[in-house]
Amino acid sequence: MKKRTLFIELSIVVLLLYLTAGFAADKKLAQTGFQFLSITTDARASAMGSAFTAVPGKSSSIFFNPANMASISSFVDLSLSQNNWIADINHYAGSLAISPKGGHYGVIALSVMSVDYGEFLGTVVDATSEKGFRDTGSFAPTAYAFGIGYARALTDRFSVGGHVRYVSQKLGNSILPADDFSSSGLTKEVDNRVEVMAFDFGTIYRTGFKSLVFGMSVRNFSQEVKYQTEGFQLPLTFNIGISMNVFDLFMEETDLHSLMVSIDALHPRAYSERINIGTEYWFKNMFALRCGYKNNYDERGLTAGFGFQLNLGKRNLAVDYSYTPFGVFDMVQRMSFRLSM
Repeated sequence: MKKRTLFIELSIVVLLLYLTAGFAADKKLAQTGFQFLSITTDARASAMGSAFTAVPGKSSSIFFNPANMASISSFVDLSLSQNNWIADINHYAGSLAISPKGGHYGVIALSVMSVDYGEFLGTVVDATSEKGFRDTGSFAPTAYAFGIGYARALTDRFSVGGHVRYVSQKLGNSILPADDFSSSGLTKEVDNRVEVMAFDFGTIYRTGFKSLVFGMSVRNFSQEVKYQTEGFQLPLTFNIGISMNVFDLFMEETDLHSLMVSIDALHPRAYSERINIGTEYWFKNMFALRCGYKNNYDERGLTAGFGFQLNLGKRNLAVDYSYTPFGVFDMVQRMSFRLSM
């Protein structure tokens, strides 16, 4: 039985490495779409520099490494988040995980993500106009994703998880020539909507040395999509992470304090390699201070935040906040709420 389990673990690791090598050979920097899928909405993860691949989480882990959901012990875990992004763009995300019999049959979860871009004024080229264009009215782009995920602990050390999402984005309508002969003056209105299925999957390995954990995930694996003629890929990303409560190294009792350090190495399709580092300090498992650093980003670097959680019998309530200085843009703030029972 142990040999069979080891074979399964090694097979999954090899599969992840094989898929990663496939897109590494054909990287197109800054040529991916659906970028809202790569933006962190969860406040706890954001405060830790998005170094969340190997961090034991709750239902929100479905957005980072679905395998981490296997550690959920409560029957129900609900997480809601809001991200006040740059340029008055708002991201919203929610996740709901159910763990029957304490995860004996695995953990199943639902996820939703949406983006509010606000309204824009549409125009079209018009040579007869003094301005060279004419207004076509206002429009509001939309983007959303609905998903279902599953995670299970194959052994007391090794867990796997997957996440399938239906993703859609609409960028308004375009007015194009009705035929190849644009001089005819005939036009047609085209709906700029794209829909595609995306897949996330990952693994978690608990080493058995103190609280040291390794994690790997592949996010936004999908086919190429296009609006009219130009195709593009989703922001496929391969993550390798490590985390540990460093107080385990020199403290026998860690119930009063804990200090988790996590490090993620990212290999994204759209950018060069990046490193995210995060820390999380808990006092009496009630109040948390967090900070992180994102390496190789143009406008982002330091991150910080805090959180509270309250145990009410079998219920646990948590509220998290994070802020991220964003260079020439306004500061980005995120709020998250979690309920488990």
